[in-house]
Amino acid sequence: MTKSLRLLKKVIKAENLKKEYRNGEIVTKVLQEISFEIKQGEFVAIMGPSGSGKSTLMHILGFLDRATSGDYHFEGREITKLKDDELAFLRNEKVGFVFQSFNLLPRTTVLDNVKLPLTYSHSKKNVDEIAKKVLESVGLGHRLNYYTNQISGGEKQRVAIARALVNNPSVIFADEPTGNLDSKSGVQIMEILQDLNEQGNTIILVTHETYTSEHAKRIIKIRDGKIEDDYSVAKRRLARDGEVLK
Repeated sequence: MTKSLRLLKKVIKAENLKKEYRNGEIVTKVLQEISFEIKQGEFVAIMGPSGSGKSTLMHILGFLDRATSGDYHFEGREITKLKDDELAFLRNEKVGFVFQSFNLLPRTTVLDNVKLPLTYSHSKKNVDEIAKKVLESVGLGHRLNYYTNQISGGEKQRVAIARALVNNPSVIFADEPTGNLDSKSGVQIMEILQDLNEQGNTIILVTHETYTSEHAKRIIKIRDGKIEDDYSVAKRRLARDGEVLK
């Protein structure tokens, strides 16, 4: 299947998603009527300041939380009414996560950290070989037996990316993946995510940084729980450059 055909397939469809928290009579509105679609092969950055609701949205899209109301379809399947065990299955089989704080097991080797998602999948065999191959793809074939407290921050995030990839997910969610890294390591991580997207992976990046977001191909801006903009990075850049030339 060509990349152009893959782009026609809808992976995510969100319609009027709302998220509220109640404390007695006090209602805190976190997300308000969020609607958009993401197709296979896209690289989308969800961007907004702290408190905008972007991480809450990622948690809903990645089956870590539930919307208060609205409809959410993943690969054509209605998600809103699924049971917790069904969500857990989808979370392990269909999505991969890369977090700002890495979320690695500190007293465990790099290889064993990456193998972890495979232990919950009954369909996977040769888990060592699969994990080694993915680690090699992110340049860590020489770190297999190192413990995660023996490697640098940039290497830790590459381990996290390998772990996210190991189940061959439909979508990779990256939540502020460069937030704990120096600028050089941050650039390397974003280049890896761009390469993965060029290979056909669907990536959703959550960030508050303009520079980081512009590594994506599309940006959805959120403020106060609402979408305030949704645009192609390339088209916006062309329009901006055109204005400068005038």
